Amino acid sequence: MHIALFCSACRAKHEHARPQNVCRSCGKPLFAQYDLGAIRDSFRPAMVRTRPTRSMWKFAEVLPVSNPSRAVSLGEGLTPLLRGQRQGPFAGFENLWIKDESFNPTASFKARGMAAAVTRAVELGIGTVALPSAGNAAGAAAAYTARAGLKCILMMPADTPPANIIESVAQGADVYLVRGLISDAGKIVREGCQRFGWFDLSTLREPFRVEGKKIMGYELALDMQAALGTPAPKLPDVIIYPAGGGTGLVGMWKAFDEMQELGWIGSERPRMVAVQAAGCAPIVHAFEAGQESAEPIKNAHTIAAGLRVPGAIADFLMLRAIRSSGGTAIAVTDGELMAAAHELARGQGIFACPEGGATWAAARKLLDTGWLKTGEHTVLFNTGSGLKYTHLEKLPDLSVLDPADDNWHRNVRGT
Repeated sequence: MHIALFCSACRAKHEHARPQNVCRSCGKPLFAQYDLGAIRDSFRPAMVRTRPTRSMWKFAEVLPVSNPSRAVSLGEGLTPLLRGQRQGPFAGFENLWIKDESFNPTASFKARGMAAAVTRAVELGIGTVALPSAGNAAGAAAAYTARAGLKCILMMPADTPPANIIESVAQGADVYLVRGLISDAGKIVREGCQRFGWFDLSTLREPFRVEGKKIMGYELALDMQAALGTPAPKLPDVIIYPAGGGTGLVGMWKAFDEMQELGWIGSERPRMVAVQAAGCAPIVHAFEAGQESAEPIKNAHTIAAGLRVPGAIADFLMLRAIRSSGGTAIAVTDGELMAAAHELARGQGIFACPEGGATWAAARKLLDTGWLKTGEHTVLFNTGSGLKYTHLEKLPDLSVLDPADDNWHRNVRGT
């Protein structure tokens, strides 16, 4: 593996063979860079498709691993790209697709990033990792560190979804609940790393979680090629993505540049849409104001835990990708995203997380305004399973049938 680390802002180079967090010069995220020219002739789409590997490690040449057989893996990646059924509220979209990340081992896209980051942590001899999380990242970190035999420290807002807390504890992580938001939990993590020598695995405060997330971009290009029967990897016209920390959006944008350098695609790019919750929309505000960075949101609030990120270190990277692609940023209310999640469940059979629901709510708005065209190939990302958020649902009043009652059929609806 030939890899280099450079700053995504000031381009300063950093040593890759020892643990690194953010740029020592400017404090911005570090990116991994590969010798793509050296693998351009051998690392081809047809070869990747025929590999028997049943995980994202099919793309090992562009992942931070020296020996792919030693990757810390639970079978993450290779999630389905499902074509939307044109029924009910979905009828207005001729070419709607859903990339369903709930199929990952820990039921969210966070598994990808943790697989890559923990694999690299093992190679670098790191023994203890720590991170803040408002939900799915915690469960994924707990799972992959358990798999690797590392110690995991998790700081989670006290109102984190119970399912995420339970899975993290069950998988052996040391879990602490924090009064406040994920930003408050992050402050404790950074202080703990200085005091106790933990390695900070926070979103984009280390270089490799984004590497796992970027594989969504590689998979999407091959998924679209297979679905549309094109001779080469194909990108959609529009990608609609729920952006909290923004690692997935930033990672895919990085993947597109890599694929172009590898000769898989040309200069074409999807229009990137960042979706946020109305109660926590720093990227939307910055985009609308023409700013290159975002001001942190005070009193951030939303029931979509993955979107409750008041300030993201990747703000400038998200805004850069959105503008470079001709995309946009849009906010939806909690009511809208939950209603949209229910529509995805009833209209597509996908029990989406609230963040996934937000992408469908945004798609409907963008179609109504004319920003989206009905025939455009549009991909929504459902980043996790609705099963992690059942605490948000009220159990309906259902009929109870007694098999000993000969008149049970009188209580069956619709008969």
